Amino acid sequence: MNRLHEMTWEEVAELLEQGVSGALLPVGATEQHGPHLGCGMDADIANKLCDAVARKSEVLLLPTLPYGCSVGHSKRWPGTIALQPKTLIDVVKEIGDWVYSSGFRRLYIVNSHVTNFAPLRCALEMLRSQYDDLLVALINTASISDRVKQVHFLDAGDWHANDAETGLMLALSPNMVRPQRIEDADDPDRTEECVFSHPVNRTSTNGVTGFPSHATKEKGEELFAWMVEDLIALIAKGNLECAPLPYSYFKKVNE
Repeated sequence: MNRLHEMTWEEVAELLEQGVSGALLPVGATEQHGPHLGCGMDADIANKLCDAVARKSEVLLLPTLPYGCSVGHSKRWPGTIALQPKTLIDVVKEIGDWVYSSGFRRLYIVNSHVTNFAPLRCALEMLRSQYDDLLVALINTASISDRVKQVHFLDAGDWHANDAETGLMLALSPNMVRPQRIEDADDPDRTEECVFSHPVNRTSTNGVTGFPSHATKEKGEELFAWMVEDLIALIAKGNLECAPLPYSYFKKVNE
C-alpha cells in the first residue's frame, strides 16, 4: 500500500524506479449534509474509496483534501467550511506542480463533491497546458460508471444527502449517521423546472435533496463495491494510456 504520508522520500523514489507513474488525489468537502449525516461525509467517501482502490492499483495515494467549493450551501446551516473556486483551483494546481516535481506523470483527481468539478477542471486545464508530459484525469465518484451514476440519481437530479449517500455512510461510517433523524429528513428535488442555478438555502428546507429514508446498509455496501471495482478498472486503463497523437503542446506545426 503506497500512502504518501506514511512513506519516506527514499521509498517514493523506489516506487518511481519500479515504474509507478500515477498519483491518486482524493478531493472531498466539509459541508452540511442535512440533519442525519456528518459534515465530513464527502471527504470520508473520497478517502475510503481511494484507499480501497490504491490497495489494488499501481498508484501513489496522496492525502485527502478535506475542503472544497461548498459556497452554494449558504450560511443557513452551520458546519460548512468552504473554499472559493479560485482558491481550490490554486490549491490543486500547486499540488499537481509538486506531484510532477516528484516525478509522477499521471494524476488522477477523484472528486466526491459535485460543485468541486468546475474549479478542478480549471486546475486540470492549467496543469496540462504547463507540462507536456503530464496526464491529468478528473473522475467524479458519483459518475465513475453508468451503474454508479444511476444509483446516485435515482431519487433526485440535484441530489444531496440522499438515498445513495446515506446508504454509503450506513455501510462505511455508521458513526457519521444519526439513524433517528433519517425518516424525517426526506426533501424533494425542487430544481427540475428551474432555469437558474439556486443555492441550497432556496431549494431545500433542511439541507437534503432526495429520500434518505429509502437507504439501507446493504444498498450502500453494494454501491461502494461497484465504485471500487469500476475505479480500479479506470485506473488500470489510464496507467496504460498515451495521448492519441505525439505532438508537443508548445511547438508549432512548422517547427
